[in-house]
Amino acid sequence: MTPTAPGSGPSSPSEPAGLHRARRLGIDTGQEPVIYLHRDSQVCRSEGFESETRVWVRCRDQAVLATLNVVSNELLALDEAGLSEAAWARLAPRAGDSLRVAHQMPLDSLGYVRAKIHGSRLDASSLGAIVHDVAAGVYSDLQIASFLVACAGNRLDQQEITDLTVAMIGAGTRLRWDRACVMDKHCVGGLPGNRTSLIVVPIVAAAGMLIPKTSSRAITSPAGTADTMETLAPVDLEESAMRRVVEREGACIVWGGRAALSPADDVLIRVEHPLDLDCAGQMIASVLSKKAAAGATRVVVDVPVGPTAKVRSSADALRLAEGLRATGVAIGLNVLPVLTDGSQPVGRGVGPVLEARDVLAVLQGRVDAPADLRERSILLAGHVLELGGATPLGTGPVLARSILEDGRAWRKFQAICDAQGGMRNLPHASHARPVLAARSGLVWALDNRKLARVAKLAGAPRMVVAGLELHVRIGTAVQSGEPLFTVQAATAGELEYALAYAATAGEIVVVGDAP
Repeated sequence: MTPTAPGSGPSSPSEPAGLHRARRLGIDTGQEPVIYLHRDSQVCRSEGFESETRVWVRCRDQAVLATLNVVSNELLALDEAGLSEAAWARLAPRAGDSLRVAHQMPLDSLGYVRAKIHGSRLDASSLGAIVHDVAAGVYSDLQIASFLVACAGNRLDQQEITDLTVAMIGAGTRLRWDRACVMDKHCVGGLPGNRTSLIVVPIVAAAGMLIPKTSSRAITSPAGTADTMETLAPVDLEESAMRRVVEREGACIVWGGRAALSPADDVLIRVEHPLDLDCAGQMIASVLSKKAAAGATRVVVDVPVGPTAKVRSSADALRLAEGLRATGVAIGLNVLPVLTDGSQPVGRGVGPVLEARDVLAVLQGRVDAPADLRERSILLAGHVLELGGATPLGTGPVLARSILEDGRAWRKFQAICDAQGGMRNLPHASHARPVLAARSGLVWALDNRKLARVAKLAGAPRMVVAGLELHVRIGTAVQSGEPLFTVQAATAGELEYALAYAATAGEIVVVGDAP
């Protein structure tokens, strides 16, 4: 969704305050548009603009709401306006184009955010206004963060969660399918290597069920489902292309951002994760708005529980599960939460290519395939098959195992890849080094968060070959000097960066006598 056009709503600019020559500065500010003006420029002096002011920037018939940064040196001339990469992409100036800069009018919805900060509950209309403005791009990251903080710590009641979910669905595209039963599967995250979707989807589709899987890219993790799938096949499909794949194969595994499904959720998650907030209500709205927008009617949600997972206790998991079920009922979605073991990573690989190798090993039935990834996928696929009525309760895992072991799932996965543009060959990392055990003993704990950080510092997911390969699991006996995991990277510098963190982060893989 694009911002409200200038002159058409409460967040529209006032009369243009200045005209400046557009200049591309090549500064990456993520997804937030930023404009840079000289402190002594005409518009800054006449309008009193200061850093962090929100301003409308207009170029021909395009407009974007941007955050102003003020420059006081010779980087910019007085009549120049520098644009970040995000702002440049949205405005697409041509040679010689000038930009008009104007004040942002006050946002009514920010009053609702302030009310929530002071403890008021929000009704459907208030949440709808906030979500509309977030999706329209008229909130700064700071304003989004204030909304997220106001909702954190279980400050959303069940009705607010439902209303937030409905508002997020309504802010974007909603897909419709020609079947009453449309399946989906999701994981709340926090567990490295948990790429079961790439195995569950072909199992379910091979059983004759419809499962159009839209997935996210990584935000703070070493790989999202879309990142891993993209190493094997194209995922950046327009809605029409996605529909052709689903009509042909009964399934797809694509990036949901292209179809603009619950776009406000993408914005909220981008700001939420660096804050490391615990907001179960926002998580529920995030998950279910995406599933409903993708056209699902029945969803299995994997909830890993472990001391270093996103959900850390059984009590928290049960509260989250009840919220998922209740919100699903309210929006007409049959939701089955499944609590699973989140004590350690799944599979051996952490990072897009390494996780893809694990997925292929399971689908191809190789004897060296990671057993935990295979069994977890069978369990979750069994729940999906039972929820969709493909097999009686209690028999889902048996059917899922049969489809996986006789090759039907592998053939279906290949067909899905072919329909999405063709299967790709996986590249290899050019740099690798193991991290060794400092003592002998049994492995009795692995820190999911620290392992994920090592993989990210090695370059994942931006560099798809980067990440780490685990050599041990809880209960493995190791000798001093044996490898615990191997860090892989595309460059020597990124490898050293990750290894330096691993050497100073404390115990990432805990070896010794259990406490």
